[in-house]
Amino acid sequence: MSMIKLDNVSMKFNLGIEKNFSFKEAFIRFFEFNKKDKKKPQDFWALKNISFEVEKGEVVGLIGSNGAGKSTMLKVVSGVMKPTKGKVTVNGVISPMIELGAGFDAELTARENIYLNGAVLGYSKKFLDEKFEEIVEFSELRDFLDVPIKNFSSGMTAKLAFAISTIVDPEILIVDEILSVGDIKFQEKSKKKMMEMIKGGTTVLYVSHTLQAIKELCTKVVWIDHGEMVMIGDTEEVCNKYYEKQMSK
Repeated sequence: MSMIKLDNVSMKFNLGIEKNFSFKEAFIRFFEFNKKDKKKPQDFWALKNISFEVEKGEVVGLIGSNGAGKSTMLKVVSGVMKPTKGKVTVNGVISPMIELGAGFDAELTARENIYLNGAVLGYSKKFLDEKFEEIVEFSELRDFLDVPIKNFSSGMTAKLAFAISTIVDPEILIVDEILSVGDIKFQEKSKKKMMEMIKGGTTVLYVSHTLQAIKELCTKVVWIDHGEMVMIGDTEEVCNKYYEKQMSK
């Protein structure tokens, strides 16, 4: 059974007016425009006719250089963005871990943000009351519960967000570089948590620039370059081809 299906998905942005598009995804292609040509439109396609399926229980990795369109694809699949063309079909409840801490209020304490972010993710207050200790324990932030988030480091914020996001085992997990958050000890704990979810049957779409992490976790890989799918298939084969391409530049 296909949990995720992309059918000729394309995504267009206008660099002049787009406010919420991640700049890292546009930076490289921005320099391809002729700045002297004022009449040249700034529209570009972040994704171009992407088609593939993710079966139940699969862990599919997305690889590609900065600006390739990986994060855009995660946002399209998770429903944050609607594709310009094509269709995305999702069969199951998604837990997107794309921009950790995006649902936090910097002025509120960690304790208050657990309930705020949990509500954003659709958790009830009763559920959060029951899981509160588990969230705090996993985040390793017990001593900072009554400190405003604005005083947290990015690593501390990511720890709290990860602990809240993974309190349930979703049917589909959308992950963007999550295993790089926090210190080494927390990274290992995050990886272990992800592995438990994978073994439990969770379907995963995972972005990482670390090929070793992709090779350890993924059952197949999609390679994207400038918004186009270059290759899809066996993890080892696709990663090796991608590495050879990068080294030859």
